[in-house]
Amino acid sequence: MLRLVIPKGSLEEQTLRLLEAADLHVRRGSARDYHGTIDDDRIERVSVLRPQEIPTYVQDGFFDLGITGQDWVEETGADVEVLTNLQYAKSGTGHGTKIVLAVPNEHPANSAKEMPAGSRISTEFLHVTERFFDELGIDVKVVWSYGATEAKVPEIVDAIVDITETGSTLRAHGMKIIETLLTSEPVLVANRASAADPALRAAMDDVTTLLLGALRAEGRVLIKLNVTEDALEAVLAVVPSMKAPTVSPLSEGGYAIETVAEKRLVNRLIPAAEGGRRHGPARAADLQDRPVGAVRSRRRRPVPARRPVPARRPAY
Repeated sequence: MLRLVIPKGSLEEQTLRLLEAADLHVRRGSARDYHGTIDDDRIERVSVLRPQEIPTYVQDGFFDLGITGQDWVEETGADVEVLTNLQYAKSGTGHGTKIVLAVPNEHPANSAKEMPAGSRISTEFLHVTERFFDELGIDVKVVWSYGATEAKVPEIVDAIVDITETGSTLRAHGMKIIETLLTSEPVLVANRASAADPALRAAMDDVTTLLLGALRAEGRVLIKLNVTEDALEAVLAVVPSMKAPTVSPLSEGGYAIETVAEKRLVNRLIPAAEGGRRHGPARAADLQDRPVGAVRSRRRRPVPARRPVPARRPAY
C-alpha cells in the first residue's frame, strides 16, 4: 500500500533499529541494497536513499511516506506534510542535531552578527545559510561543500555551516561554534495527495503510532514485584509508573505489582522497595525488570461491529 523511503548514511542504522522495534523489520538482500520489503500489508516497498533527496521525492509523489531530517525539509523547501517528529539521531534516542555556524578559534567573531561582509562560508545547506544571512542583512559568499567541510577552513573559506550533535568534531579541528541556525531531528513526512487518501492516511496513522510507541519504549522497563499486604501502601509510594501501577492479589496472600517506568529509576527503586539499613525493613520481594516492546498512547481505531447473525427458526 505505502511506498516508504528511509535515510541512508548516518541515520540509517538507528532508523532500521526503530523500524524493527516497531515490528516493521526491513528485509534486504544485503546492507548495500537500496530496496527492501517489510512483511506488513500496509507497506508495499521500502527504499533507502540519501536524506537530502527524500523531501523532494516525497513531494513529487515517488513515495507516500518518508523519514528524513527536518533540516533537509527546510533546505529543500519541499511541500510535504510532517506527520510527527521522531526524537532520535545517529547516536541513539533523544539526541537532536543542530545546524551551526563555526569559525576558527582565533577568529574575532563570537556571533553571526559579527561576521564581516564578504566572508566566504562553506556548507551543504546553501538555502538555509543564504536565508539566515539575508535576514541579518550581511552580504556573504556561500560556497557549496561536497563534504569534509571543516577541512576547508581557514585556507579556502572563513567559516562553515555544518550539522553536528555534540560539536566534538568541530572542536577537534580547532573551531568554535558561534551561532545555531536551526535545530533538527528526524521527521516522518508524507506526500500531501497520498495523505488525503483515506485508506493511505489510515495506514500512515498506523505507522506513526507504531514508531512513536517504539520510541516511547526506549529507556523504559516493565517492573514486577511482590509485596505483603501490610507493606502495600509504603511500596506503592516509591514505585514509579507512567500512570498508575497494576496491583493484583496473590492466591497465597499479598499482592503482585506491575508498572512501566524509566530504566534509570530502577537502581533507586530496588533498595527503596526491598528495604535495608537505610530504607527500613524489607517490604518487597521477587523484583524483576525487563525491556518493554512498545508503549502505545494513541487510541486504536474502533473495530467495526459484526452484523448480528439471524436466529434460526426452530424446527417443527
